[in-house]
Amino acid sequence: MSEEPFDTLFIMQNEEGERLDKILAMRFKKIYSRSYFQYLIDEHLVLLNGEPVKKRIKPKTGDEIEIQFSALPDLKLLPEDIPLSILFEDDYILAINKPAGMVVHPALGNWSGTFVNALLYHCHSLPNPDQSLRPGIVHRLDKETTGVLLAAKTLEAQQKLTELFASRQVYKEYLAICLGKPSQEEIKAPIGRHPIHRKQMTVIPNGKEAITIPKILKSNGKFSLVQLVILTGRTHQIRVHLKYVNAPIIGDSTYGNLSINKHLHVSRQLLHAASVKFHHPITNELLEIRADLPTDMENFILKNF
Repeated sequence: MSEEPFDTLFIMQNEEGERLDKILAMRFKKIYSRSYFQYLIDEHLVLLNGEPVKKRIKPKTGDEIEIQFSALPDLKLLPEDIPLSILFEDDYILAINKPAGMVVHPALGNWSGTFVNALLYHCHSLPNPDQSLRPGIVHRLDKETTGVLLAAKTLEAQQKLTELFASRQVYKEYLAICLGKPSQEEIKAPIGRHPIHRKQMTVIPNGKEAITIPKILKSNGKFSLVQLVILTGRTHQIRVHLKYVNAPIIGDSTYGNLSINKHLHVSRQLLHAASVKFHHPITNELLEIRADLPTDMENFILKNF
């Protein structure tokens, strides 16, 4: 459920015959240099039809290029004194109540002010042998989504927590305020990248399995407060699934109803990661960590239900 630090594009007919590094430099000429893309290609952070390539390659019309943006070697992650609302902490893991507007890790357009920068300050240092832009990160939340966000403080905890998420051993419960009154039937609809709007996700037949279990907690027919348990963790999963069942999240600027959002004066998607439950990656203790609803969602509920 996260902002993805990559972009996907397709080679146009007038670009065929040009070197890949030159094409990318022209596409992003106001942002990045050709040498920057040469570095990304050398680091296998640029894929051509899903495969790493050489910078001298000349792609063909229609080829798909996926770019994993990364900091240059001389761009160091710096600790930043950013307040954290801590829900749980021990020697191995940290859980915070992420506020709206906080980006989880550095990426294109957000190289500082992220949770990682705050984490580095809070923990003083984090193991990062591969010089990753995501030390300690085991999962992500979208920028405007609030709620429980976990991080690891040791390499062992990071590896084991990541494995718990990958093997679906972390219970994840969200709360959302959406339009209408969605069905409470399980939403099982595969999600993939939108074929036209490449920064968006959508339900498509050849997408990855995605399962969301909704439960209506309150509804007035016009709006609903919905509990959502996700069995998979696809990018934008809840936002895409609720749009798919014609109950988009209020305030969602990508998948929601823009005119209603404007009328309601809601500027961010009203989606909150309410709780997670899992076995501690080191002690095996069963942990359940919950985060209270943010003020904007509480106020919306009080006003409309």
